[in-house]
Amino acid sequence: ISHIMQDICPVWDADYFAATCPRLALNTKKPIKDFSRGMRMKMSLISALARRPRLLILDEATSGLDPVVRGGMLDLFLDFMQDEQRGILFSSHITSDLEQIADQIAYIHHGQLLFQKNKDELMEDMAIVRCSKEQLDTIPERLILSRQSGSFSHAALVRHPHEVRRILPNVVMDKASIDEMMQFYAGRDSQ
Repeated sequence: ISHIMQDICPVWDADYFAATCPRLALNTKKPIKDFSRGMRMKMSLISALARRPRLLILDEATSGLDPVVRGGMLDLFLDFMQDEQRGILFSSHITSDLEQIADQIAYIHHGQLLFQKNKDELMEDMAIVRCSKEQLDTIPERLILSRQSGSFSHAALVRHPHEVRRILPNVVMDKASIDEMMQFYAGRDSQ
């Protein structure tokens, strides 16, 4: 595979390709036509990285892969970006992957950019409050990004959790995952 790519790609790092294939358990002696979907994705990714791009654009690169293979690919992405001279624009519905490797997160819903923030700031600046309706009503609207109410429970995605904690010191407050943030933001459409 590497010798074919070397012939068609102006920039090709054969040593990188040879060293990376075993990391993802990719058997390059096997004919490509016999590769499984996962093996093809591994080969595509390793081939893209062996071209040594400064920016890699990936759409659902880990979708449909088992957790072990996904973990190996995410490790390759982190290695790729290690020198901070290279970057990845990564589109994914698997938000745990984003939590693991992203520096910045943008959420686009129905074609509209709802937020774009540094991941660490995003994770620190939002929380989910679970409380009674009466308690929820004491939180200033400027701190509430979205609400969800059921028959027996009320919750809100809030910004500046430290301010909410001063208002309601005993309320149940959890760190919000990216999944939860997106669910709350998407729920604003129906409010």
